[in-house]
Amino acid sequence: MSRLLITIGAILIAAGLLIKFGVPIGRLPGDITIRRGQGTFYFPIVTCLVISVIVSLVGWLFRR
Repeated sequence: MSRLLITIGAILIAAGLLIKFGVPIGRLPGDITIRRGQGTFYFPIVTCLVISVIVSLVGWLFRR
């Protein structure tokens, strides 16, 4: 349980630092944005893939 909490904390700290220094998390090239009339649909597919890879790598490193 402690490793899980440390991992989640490290991920949150890293995300906070990235946002603070201006990395456009959530608006990466490849994310889908559709604007029609007064509505907007946004699907962050590339952002989800990047976050998934990072979380998988961190989990893999902690399991070793």
